[in-house]
Amino acid sequence: MAVEETARARKMLRSDVDRTILLDAYTHLCTARRMADLYDEHREVCSKYVHSTSRGHEAIQLAAGMQLAPHDYAALYYRDESMLLGMGLEPYELMLQLMAKRDDPFSGGRTYYGHPSLRRPGFPTIPHQSSATGMQAIPATGMAHGIAYLESQGLASWPAPPAVLCSLGDGSVTEGEVAEAFQMAVLKKLPIVYLVQDNDWGISATGAEMRAMDAYEYAAGFKGLERMTLNGADFVESYTGMQKAIAHVRSRKGPILVHARCPLLGHHTSGVRREWYRGDDLSIHQQRDPLAHLEAYLLAHGETEATLDTLRTRATARVAADFQKALAAADPDPATFDTHEFAPTPITEERGRRIPADATKVVMVDAALHAVEEILKDHPEALFYGQDVGGRLGGVFREAATLAGKYGDARVFNTPIQEAYIVGSTAGMSAVGAKPIVEIQFADYIWPAMNQLVEELSKSCYLSNGKFPIQALIRVPIGAYGGGGPYHSGSVESTLLTIRGIKIVYPSNAADMKGLLKAAFYDPNPVVLLEHKGLYWSKVPGTTDAKTPEPDHDYIIPLGRAATVQQANADKIAAGESCVVITYGMGVYWTKEAARAYEGRVEIIDLRTLNPLDWQAVITAVQRHGRTCIVTEEPLLNSFAESLAGRISKECFKHLDAPVWTIGAADLPAVALNVDLEKMMLPSAEKVAKALGELLRY
Repeated sequence: MAVEETARARKMLRSDVDRTILLDAYTHLCTARRMADLYDEHREVCSKYVHSTSRGHEAIQLAAGMQLAPHDYAALYYRDESMLLGMGLEPYELMLQLMAKRDDPFSGGRTYYGHPSLRRPGFPTIPHQSSATGMQAIPATGMAHGIAYLESQGLASWPAPPAVLCSLGDGSVTEGEVAEAFQMAVLKKLPIVYLVQDNDWGISATGAEMRAMDAYEYAAGFKGLERMTLNGADFVESYTGMQKAIAHVRSRKGPILVHARCPLLGHHTSGVRREWYRGDDLSIHQQRDPLAHLEAYLLAHGETEATLDTLRTRATARVAADFQKALAAADPDPATFDTHEFAPTPITEERGRRIPADATKVVMVDAALHAVEEILKDHPEALFYGQDVGGRLGGVFREAATLAGKYGDARVFNTPIQEAYIVGSTAGMSAVGAKPIVEIQFADYIWPAMNQLVEELSKSCYLSNGKFPIQALIRVPIGAYGGGGPYHSGSVESTLLTIRGIKIVYPSNAADMKGLLKAAFYDPNPVVLLEHKGLYWSKVPGTTDAKTPEPDHDYIIPLGRAATVQQANADKIAAGESCVVITYGMGVYWTKEAARAYEGRVEIIDLRTLNPLDWQAVITAVQRHGRTCIVTEEPLLNSFAESLAGRISKECFKHLDAPVWTIGAADLPAVALNVDLEKMMLPSAEKVAKALGELLRY
């Protein structure tokens, strides 16, 4: 039967919210409530995979979700199922994710319930997020940052000014990364709404145990962050409040935080049930039930019990039907388990001229500078930021010199000391169509960014089933260079190589720097470009060859292609008197110097890219020589070099005439400041020469 619009309802409904919106909200609220109850009733099926529901949070979530437009962006957290319903998602679609089914629209069965990633016409864009206990604030702010940048350059293509909504639980606001996001939002006056849903619980810890202030009080410390507090259990108050907050952002008045006080009526998750820890607290929260509140409001404003009963009945029937349909839906094909680790790259062949006729030699740092400048010139959607790369200094190694002056502070700018923001914001930038190049000042400083690199960037393409690869070029000066000391000399490639879903590039000369940097920029995936500081200017003895003729504007090298730096003589190979050294970065120059003592007997392979690895080049060289040495600047224990040696030993065992040698730094936690102590720790041409002699004599 149709929903009755009685004369009494028309007369008595004196609300700031249209009746159609109120009844839609009531329907969604009944739907969400019935879904939560049904999941409990069918725990044997629904709790196979851990999930959380929106019970108690429905009103504020619907108030937000129902007002987002298709050109908006959202970063949600794991309790936001009602917000998804308010955006227009079907219960059936959410249940497909609940049961990890093939047609789960977010991830194809790869990630948890309430972890959306949606790119669909007519809906807000929802990039992949992790479990979103604070980490989502940085990528969300990156979206707003990207939108502001594109608008500032006249590159916006949205039908109206978009808003970004970042949804957070209050407990997550204590995360340090949230402070980084707030800082950048106010610094750049970004168009973002931070919606904080506060139910006064973490998992089993209360707000009083976890924080000295709530999110509304905390936000007061960020000058320029507007604040609003709402009763998140009251739909009308929530709807009108969110309407004002979104309008504030659309009018480009800067960021705003909405603090919504909500009851928690369900479990923290299906794995941490309310009966284990809630006690009398649950009955107190029950007094603020959003469903009961909205029912009372509608009845007081002229709706009839019959109308509401009709809506409840329809919602119950729909949830039941969708549940049965989801139960019968197909599971993912196991053969697809490894698809979408990376998005396909358009760069598959070497292009352009490596040595143009009129080329002059350049050092590596200038080759990088010129490559970035050419990118900025060709791609107005590209921007470059990090600590001290702006106009005043142009990078501590002058690797960004002149760029801010030529392209403006909106495109090339300094950030605060916020490595997590520098890296994590690229996820949001990429989602809105900006193309970020960012810099971590020293490899030793990358650790605060690891959470974002691991949880957000590396997993996005895979867990969104290919919808949200992240185009991010992350430049990282690396390595020791003579007295740099313990916080400016580290090598971190082995740690980075344990992260799946990112690419690692390590050029050793100017031409490769330019060609690989271009390829890294055009790759649709996260790429970390490791740039050895000791090779930047070819001032370290033995590194003159790092200075090369500069390739032309179009030069580009596909990632995953090793280079043969030096070949052995055919007669030495035939006589079994040769070996191959597999290396990268500074190892290339130590090995070239060391090989002088063994003329014609040493082939040198420069990997150039550590992931993807040119395995075919490795095994071909190993099989040709039978003796292999791997040279790295890192400490050896549990390193990439040892891992590669183990793989060679296993897969090329029949072709080996000696154990696989490895040469690296001493197994110490840091590089000492004193240059003599540094020399003792690190490899050198002399140490490599000694090891090669042992290998060739084996």
